Amino acid sequence: MSQYGEGGRDVFEYALVRVVPRVERGELINAGVVVYCRAKSYVAARTHLDEQRLRALDPEADVTGVRAALRAVEQVCDAAGQAAHDNPGQRFRWLIAPRSAVVQPGPVHTGLTADPQAEVERLLDLLVR
Repeated sequence: MSQYGEGGRDVFEYALVRVVPRVERGELINAGVVVYCRAKSYVAARTHLDEQRLRALDPEADVTGVRAALRAVEQVCDAAGQAAHDNPGQRFRWLIAPRSAVVQPGPVHTGLTADPQAEVERLLDLLVR
């Protein structure tokens, strides 16, 4: 049993990254996932924007701006820019803080994993693509 989980698995947290092109309408699409595993000192984000689904919600959506915001989420996890001095937990907490913007975090969920890196891809396939 590991320090945090059972059978060599560790607790991890994740949140979806959502695109809400018209905040007043509340409609959204999932466009990414952020995974944090304290035991492994790991944080990562992967994104995938389905432009056709986005345009179905808002034909005037700023696709270039949304893509830039999604890249910024991934860069924070990679400790780029101002996030370079923050630990993985600080970066995750900053990314999941509620905000009123076109790109928003969803609620945080937890689970157990032996491989947080594989978990990012699994959740992206399951919940976003």
